[in-house]
Amino acid sequence: MTIAAQQKSTALKAISTAFVVLWVVVAAFPFLWTLWGSFKVESDFFSKADWRNVLWGTRTAIETGASFTLNGYEGAWIEEDFWVSVLNTSIVVVFTVAISLTLGTLGGYALARSGYRYAFWLLMIALVFRAMPHITLVSGYLLPFFEWNIWGYLPTAIIVLVAINQPFTLWMLHSFFQSVPKDLDESAMVDGCTRFQAFRYVIMPVMWPGLVTTGLFSFLLAYNDFTVTALLLSQENQTMVPKIASFLGSTYEPGNVMFAVSAVVSATAPLFILILFFQRQIVSGLTAGAVKG
Repeated sequence: MTIAAQQKSTALKAISTAFVVLWVVVAAFPFLWTLWGSFKVESDFFSKADWRNVLWGTRTAIETGASFTLNGYEGAWIEEDFWVSVLNTSIVVVFTVAISLTLGTLGGYALARSGYRYAFWLLMIALVFRAMPHITLVSGYLLPFFEWNIWGYLPTAIIVLVAINQPFTLWMLHSFFQSVPKDLDESAMVDGCTRFQAFRYVIMPVMWPGLVTTGLFSFLLAYNDFTVTALLLSQENQTMVPKIASFLGSTYEPGNVMFAVSAVVSATAPLFILILFFQRQIVSGLTAGAVKG
């Protein structure tokens, strides 16, 4: 390699590194700023006199006697029972992901291995439902849920979230199954396996990266949902996102913004941990779904 080529390569690496560092700083800044501000009082975090007050905790020290305070977290988790919303969210997420992956795995495998044209049209219909706004689907469920007296309960929201999430799960897993050669199924059945045994013992071990990727996206849909949970759950069964919105109050009722800020940090932190823990599986899963054969 010539000196000019080495200098060009070094400059390109420096520019790429600088761009990545800048992107990380810009992407992480809102969360880090909110995390820092969650330990301050509202008059510091939303200071109109001097934005630097949030850095030093000027008003926080005057009001609480220290530059940092846990009043926001205590108010959200203890006074307003945010832990109940966390528990409700966990229940909704676990069942939504489990049911969606079970149905999506079986359906995706069946459609990927089917030689009939109806498989294509079923996927097209699923895509149409996936493209519809969530509020359109939820509004159709409201009347029967009220008539059957099942509105406001967690299983009701889980049913609707699974219905909304299923087309996406079906498409994702169908794509992953298509990337797995059919020869694996046929070889397993030649060796004496039934279709289900070939699916369970041969195909599924190969499919784990795709299953993790699809499960993560299903998790994010249920975890971050506002429309379905806000419309279908009672106040006692609220999940985290509607609960955070209630901390902000309304035109008629005062709220506590710092409760919302602390709750936002509490709800966002697990997502960072989850992404960091599964990042390798996510990348390998997305790559596997993009290649056939």
